[in-house]
Amino acid sequence: MRPYLNEYFLAARVEPADMDRLWAEGWRHFGAYFFRYSQAGSQTVLPLRVHLAQFALSRSQQRVLRKNQDIQVKLQPAFVNAQVEALFARHKTRFSHSIPKSIYTFISRHPAHIPCRCHSLTLHHQGRLVGISYLDEGAQATSSVYQCFDPDLSRRSLGILMILHSILLSRAWGKAYYYPGYAYLEPSEYDYKKRLGALKYFDWQGNWLKFEDNPALTPPSPGLALE
Repeated sequence: MRPYLNEYFLAARVEPADMDRLWAEGWRHFGAYFFRYSQAGSQTVLPLRVHLAQFALSRSQQRVLRKNQDIQVKLQPAFVNAQVEALFARHKTRFSHSIPKSIYTFISRHPAHIPCRCHSLTLHHQGRLVGISYLDEGAQATSSVYQCFDPDLSRRSLGILMILHSILLSRAWGKAYYYPGYAYLEPSEYDYKKRLGALKYFDWQGNWLKFEDNPALTPPSPGLALE
């Protein structure tokens, strides 16, 4: 039986090693609001992390990279501008419920350093911004806070593309882990995270367990239709 947790705190500044510790204990954050919860309604929350030294691109992930070779990828300190806000407005049209009002639901007004060091990984197609991912950097780990993309290019799997670039970048930085956020024990729209590879999940009792040791957690592959 997993323990029931529903906790939060506020912090405007967290040091890199402390971010590592918080992620390892199942914490996430939106701006200065830190939270962790083991249940979301009837669903069981699964914090996830990728063991970067063991990660290898799957065939489907290689296809995502190949078909997006014309996409320009940039990395810079985390930012929001008018282009990002317009992209966010397009992205949220994908959802029919729980629609966020603002990108600042997820990041602070000073995202490059509040509450920690954060990067913007951006995608550009024919000179136009088509995707952005906010990637936190700790001492030994990185974590994706939020990402959005142009729904007109959904067939390109831009959400997966940004995750893959985040993984490869984190490994190039010499990090040990990449945290893609939560999924659920039960089937959900977040099941694509369960197929990343070299994956572990947190059992809410202090243990990170190998995904492949629990085949019941791995969903069937849907091909490349997601994101």
